[in-house]
This record gives sequence, C-alpha cells and structure tokens, in this order.
Amino acid sequence: MKKLLLLLLPFVTLAQGPPNCVPTTIVINLDQYQDETYWTIEDTSGTVITYGTNYGSQPDYASVIEQRCLPEGYLIFTIYDTYGDGLNGALWGGLDGSYYVMQCNDTLVYGTDAAFGNDSIHVFVSDACPPVMGCMDPAYVEFNHLADTDDGSCNTLKVFGCTDSTMYNYNPQANTMALINNCDYVLTLYDLIGDGWVGSYLEVTQDTNAYYYWIDTTAYTQDFIINLNSPQPVTFKFSVTQQASLTAPHCGFKLTNPLGMTMIEVLPPFIQPMYNYTVPTYCGNLCVEKTFGCMDSLAVNYVDSVNTDDGSCYYLPGCTNSSYLEYYTQGFVADYNNGDCQTEAIWGCTDSTAFNYDVIANIDNGGCIPVILGCMESLAFNFDPLANTPDTCVPLIYGCTDPTQFNFDVNANTDDGGCEPYVFGCTDSIMFNYNPLANSDNNTCIPFISGCTDPSMLNYNPSANTEDFSCIAYIYGCMDSTALNYDSLANTDNGSCIEIVVGCMDPGAYNYESTANVNDTSSCLYSAGCITGAGYPYWLNDECYAWVISVDDYCCENEWDTICQATYDYCDGTWSGPLLTRVQAKKELIMITDLLGRPTKEIKNQLLFYIYSDGSVEKKLIKQ
Repeated sequence: MKKLLLLLLPFVTLAQGPPNCVPTTIVINLDQYQDETYWTIEDTSGTVITYGTNYGSQPDYASVIEQRCLPEGYLIFTIYDTYGDGLNGALWGGLDGSYYVMQCNDTLVYGTDAAFGNDSIHVFVSDACPPVMGCMDPAYVEFNHLADTDDGSCNTLKVFGCTDSTMYNYNPQANTMALINNCDYVLTLYDLIGDGWVGSYLEVTQDTNAYYYWIDTTAYTQDFIINLNSPQPVTFKFSVTQQASLTAPHCGFKLTNPLGMTMIEVLPPFIQPMYNYTVPTYCGNLCVEKTFGCMDSLAVNYVDSVNTDDGSCYYLPGCTNSSYLEYYTQGFVADYNNGDCQTEAIWGCTDSTAFNYDVIANIDNGGCIPVILGCMESLAFNFDPLANTPDTCVPLIYGCTDPTQFNFDVNANTDDGGCEPYVFGCTDSIMFNYNPLANSDNNTCIPFISGCTDPSMLNYNPSANTEDFSCIAYIYGCMDSTALNYDSLANTDNGSCIEIVVGCMDPGAYNYESTANVNDTSSCLYSAGCITGAGYPYWLNDECYAWVISVDDYCCENEWDTICQATYDYCDGTWSGPLLTRVQAKKELIMITDLLGRPTKEIKNQLLFYIYSDGSVEKKLIKQ
C-alpha cells in the first residue's frame, strides 16, 4: 500500500488580482490519494497569485473545479504531489488522474502526464476574454444566454403559441413554441447486479442547479422525478469510486420527458471511469393535433368529435362517379352514391359535319374541328399546319434567296438562313492576318514572325508580330561576381558595383581602416594598459603582442613568462610546437561568419571567418 504523506504548503503571500481580471477554471481530476495533491499559480517574479489544497475530504477520483480570476500576462501553473509519484493512481491498483486550466472556453494547460513525480510545471499566457456579443433580453427571439455584451441584435419580440403548421391550433403569428407547465422528467438508474453502484453517483446539472443520485444497494432499477423547467441544456456526469471501478460496467441510466420521449439512454456497460453527457430539454408544447372528418351538422356523415373538416360531407343521393353519363344528366348535384350510375360516359365530338365527328360519343367535349383543305406534307414548300384535309403540295428548294449576298441561289424558294455577305481579306490560313470570315481574297496576307513583342523587354523584336512568350525583363544591378553588391539576378549592369575592401572597421582600434567595407574583426588591435612593468619586450602596436595579451590575461596583468613568449613565437611562426595549456584551454569556437559579418554555417567554396573564445579569428576556404 502506498504510504500517505502530510501536505505541507509553504507560507505564501497571495498577490492581489487587478480589478479587470480573467475568469479562469482549474479542474483537477484526482486519483485515490487526494490529500497528496495541491497546486499553485505564480507570476514570473515568483509571487503566488492563488493555490488549491486540502482535497483529502474529496471522494476517490473526484473532479475538483476551482474558479479563479487571474491577472493578464505570463503565469506559471504548478501541480504538486507530496509522495512524489504525481497522479499515478494506476501504479497502486487504482486510476490515474489529470488536470487542466481553461480561460474563455480555451484549454491553456492540459495534463495527462499522471506520473509527473513531485511536480509538473506549465507556463501559459492569461489573456482577457473577448466579449460575447448578442441579444441579452430573454423577451426576444434573438436572446443569447451566453452573451455578456448587448450588440443591439434584439429585434423580434417573442410571440408564444403553437408554431407547428401541421397542428390544429397553429398560430402563424407565433415565433416561439409555448411549452406546457409540467417539466417533470423521469430519471431511471440501472444496476445489473443490484449492489447500489458501490458509492458511485450521477451528477445532474442545469444552470446553477445540481442534483446527485445513486441507486439503493438492493435495487436493480430505480426512478427519480427531476423538474427541468429551464430551456438550458442538462449535463450528466457519472463518477466512479475506486471500489466501484469493477462494477461500473453494470451501471446505466435513462432520461424520459413528460411526453414519454426518451431524451438520452446510456445502457450498461460503462467502459470508462467518468462520463459527461449534455442533452437539450423539451417539456412538450400546447399544440393540438388535427382530427379530420365532416363538421357540418346538416350532412349525412356529420362527426361532432373532429376539429378539421376534410371535405367528406355528403347530402343528396345519386350518381357521384364522373365516369358515367348519369353523373352529368342529373345536374352534378349528387354527393352520395345511390347506385344510379349505369351508362359509361364517352367524350367526343358529336357534330356529324365536323372533321373529328365521333359516332360513339354521347357527351360532347366541345372539341369539334371544322374541315380545312391544304398541303399536309411537312417537308413541302406550301405546307399548311392548320390543314386537316389533303390538297396540292409544292416541294421545298433550300438556298440563299438574297441576290445581294455572296452565295445567292436563283432556284431556291425557301431561304435556309445561310446567306453569306461578301467579306474581303486574307483567306490563307497559314498567314498571320488570316481572316476566317473572309470569302474573297484581297492579296493582303502577311506571314507569321515570332518573337518578343513587348518594347519594354530586354529582347524586344520590332519585326515580330506573334508573341512567343520569350520576353526577358530588364533587371538592373551589379553583374561583377567579385563585387560587394553583386546581383546574380541582374542582366543589365547599372555601374553600381562596389569593390570589396576587407579590414578593421572599428574606429576604436589603432589599425582602423577607413576605406574597408567588409569588417575583419580578427584584424582589429586595441591599446591595452598592461601592468607587467618595464621588462615586457614588445610594443602595443605589435600585432603578435596584441594578440598574446588578448588571449592570455596573465601576460598583461601579471608578468611576461615563458608561456607568454611561446604564444608570441607561435603567432609570428617561430614556434614549432603546439600552444601551451593555458592558451589552449581558453580557445573555443564561438561562431562562423561570412564576409559581411553575418552568422552562418560551414559552407564549402566560400571564404568564412571562424571566431574563437580567446579572441582569435581564422580565415578558412574549404573546397568541395
């Protein structure tokens, strides 16, 4: 068994939050050793702004929700475990915990690293939440319960009533469903083994209301009545204790609204230790369903229990079938069939002089057509679409009937719509100015000449008449690759090239080079006030002497010894051996720069400067 340790929180002074602080939610999902866990939030100076502790009274695996108001800026969230194994409850036969910090519905810190040891540190940025714009008046359709800043969007007052157009009492003026007063929901808890959930519980929350339920230890099912009369969603949170982790798969629940509709049902088995579900509420409405029938008390089939007339009322007996002759001869007044329908109705033209006379018709349909003589061949020149009796036909001859057109046909009697006017131009399809509309050549053809047709381009061809997309734009710049400002993209030299002059560009150095444009920091030499006394053998303007005292403070601040002399000889090339230990220990590569002094990586085939911790600089050209 894991040994429990006493929580000792150091004495701290909490920082006072600013008046405009950021609402923050800290959630700690505990393991089975609740009293080992605590947390702090500090600013970057180490001042503790707030903390959470004393969770020993919480049940196993409880979710602790802490609300705080924090200042803006960088903050540090640290969660501690006094035993030193984090929230690693699974290591001891239980369940792991977790934690998170959330602002403005955004999770800023999320910790699933249960085995974090003594502590886990997270840096996050606390920012002011943007306003939630919307209508804040619940009397309006546009009302947004999440809004904290009214944006003037409240436009439509709520009109309560039945908004279902299929219902009897539908109100076309209503825009908000009127709910019934009874909002008593039935919550049914399930336990397949009847052990009462072994201490687990179901938390039901709506708005600021919270309800807690668990089943009796000897029951397999149990019903509870919950009044959920708010339009806000309902959240169900199922929490499992350590001893119940094995029996949780036997648990479940169901929510039924006042109309008997199942809103949510979670049947066994549960496969996770904690569950969160959110569902909308629905109590029912005032709508009344339509019942159809005859509502006329004078009708034979009157029904007094219906609320919607379906047009089924009937009053007089007779033939009611329009397929029979008697339906029409009786005057169309019967609405109750008494068996009088005997003769089948035959519609047609009953005029014997008409073109479409029907000898068997007994009811005139008003569609009699007179006899019309004419050509009835649709492909004939004199075709008469109104004719119903054949007459002489003239064949069609199609062509251009306009004598002013290019393709006039003297034999045509029917214009085919293909007349072509005279169009002069180049009729050779391989020429530049070929005119596909021309039908008469005027000897103006010009051959194609391809090239760049843009006079603003480098390779402009004044003779070209056809763009070949070969144009090259002028790019001005220095085209000398050895110049300081060489431009590899330029194709036209503008005389701006600058010669590279390498030298010491620091005016404070005694070898300052005023004409240099590339700084060689390794060549800069500075005067130094050495305290070695009269006996040092060289002048300060001696480059090797200046280098020795820059890399070995001992030679400047104490005395000129044999190591100083050997280092000097190494500089001027008279020392054949390696540098002695005092200098070698200080020399480390700091960075690599290019000719312009810009930090870079090692690049082959390019002159680079290697800068060391002892102040020395080496020029290197590593070839491919």
